[in-house]
Amino acid sequence: MPLRRLAFALLGLACTGLLLWLAARVMAPGGWTVWEVLAFLCFAGTAPWTALCAANAVVGLLILLRAPDPPSAVLPALTRIRPGAGRLHTAIAVCIRNEAMDQVLPPLARLLDGLAEAGAAGRFTLWFLSDTQDPVLAAAEEAAIAGFRARYPAARYRRRAGNAGFKAGNVMDFLDHHAGGAELMLCLDADSEMTAPAVLRLVACMEADPRIAILQQLIVGRPADAAFPRLFQFGMRAGMRAWATGQAWWQGPEGPYWGHNAAIRIEPFRRHCRLEALPDGSPILSHDQVEAVRLHAAGWKVCCLPVEEGSLEGNPPALPEFMARDLRWAAGNMQYFALLRLPGMTWMGRWQLAQAILLFLGAPLWTGLLVFAALNAATGGAAETPASALLALMATTWAMLHAPKLCGYAELLLRPARAAGYGGRRAFLRGAAAEIAFTTLLDPVSILNKAMFLARLPFGARQGWAPQNRSARGIAWADAARLLWPHTLFGLAVFGLLAVAAPGALAWALPPAGGLLLAIPFCVATAAPRLSASLRRRGLAATPEELAMAGAAP
Repeated sequence: MPLRRLAFALLGLACTGLLLWLAARVMAPGGWTVWEVLAFLCFAGTAPWTALCAANAVVGLLILLRAPDPPSAVLPALTRIRPGAGRLHTAIAVCIRNEAMDQVLPPLARLLDGLAEAGAAGRFTLWFLSDTQDPVLAAAEEAAIAGFRARYPAARYRRRAGNAGFKAGNVMDFLDHHAGGAELMLCLDADSEMTAPAVLRLVACMEADPRIAILQQLIVGRPADAAFPRLFQFGMRAGMRAWATGQAWWQGPEGPYWGHNAAIRIEPFRRHCRLEALPDGSPILSHDQVEAVRLHAAGWKVCCLPVEEGSLEGNPPALPEFMARDLRWAAGNMQYFALLRLPGMTWMGRWQLAQAILLFLGAPLWTGLLVFAALNAATGGAAETPASALLALMATTWAMLHAPKLCGYAELLLRPARAAGYGGRRAFLRGAAAEIAFTTLLDPVSILNKAMFLARLPFGARQGWAPQNRSARGIAWADAARLLWPHTLFGLAVFGLLAVAAPGALAWALPPAGGLLLAIPFCVATAAPRLSASLRRRGLAATPEELAMAGAAP
């Protein structure tokens, strides 16, 4: 593992050096203006995350294409599974809060039916762990679960009177008082869906290596009706496969935990993952990575199984919910600054937290880069910028940032048998092209939204863990305008400045910032039932699960 990590570090440094060299070639001609210095510093701050994306993706693609069995190449426990394995008693813990139970229950019924068909039902106990506080919603929840238990009497239900510690507190309360004789816990969110074979594989791996405390499976999007999640998860799925495979190769037993769709060994988790409040008294919001690094420090393994089959989740149905989820994660990940200095962590654990910080810290830096580049162009500082060097910098940066999904796309196109699950390579290419266009418009809006929130965060801005809307719906123009007028106004200011002072720079600003001008219509269109129905009818950006369901329909 040390040699792998050294090789990966050198690859990441090479990618970083290339980015900084290209940026210097763009900004140095004619001397450095103040705006160019500031822009370069912002760009340099984003380079580590960009390089990490590229390095993970390249390593992951090489393994996916060259290894006879890519998952086993990064998770040795897979090769040690014995026939008939997977007999550890497992509690299936489903965390719910103010959920629409008609969406939560059907996937769980399918999982229990699958376990029963496999002859494994007796080794699993399903628990509903409720943090619902509203009495009306709690009554509806209890009634729905009572109906579910009429069919599955072994299922259990526990609702807390309070919700101290949010989800992490909910899980630890369950482990302290209700887990009984279970050795493992399968942690699921309300929108999770796992198949019986996927669950049994996780349990068998945990049995094959008793030092694994958490085994995190790859998670992909459930078939989605609405246009927004449909397009978003098409690219995310390809990107996560390449990213997670590359990351598992060099992080090995000190890997990530994403909070759900994972098997957890109860005894070490209960002993090492009890989260105290932060120094300011606030609870830790993004608990999963903290739990992972504490297990690293205690000598336990946290591993990733980079296999997508049988492990799904729901994605936000529209842009407003996507933005709200991003801000919840941003608020939680920024708390890691207070944890980096704590003693007892491994250096890989600190890096795991640093990666989570970099994921969001890049947003204000990208925003600053756009502002300083626009001011530089408007004041004549870009007059001697070589167009070829600027094009090379923009293309290389874009390719590195999106390398995980581009490598994931490349793998499927190079393996026709895998592309067949998406309807063939032609259908897959149509979906990839639509997703790239979608992401080009989404990224500027998402980046600016996170940047504005992080700028307010030190002054008391908060994004708590409110109940989530998981239903597909349309969005009115007025609602979209109320949410996105700052983004639109910022885009108009940038492009207005360039139109007046440097019209030649307008075309260069369109790829990184054009989505800001279209933020409101983009929000409305990607939630519109008509567009969503059109994408479904054409099979655009369809996933293998969706096509399998369509093929199985009478």
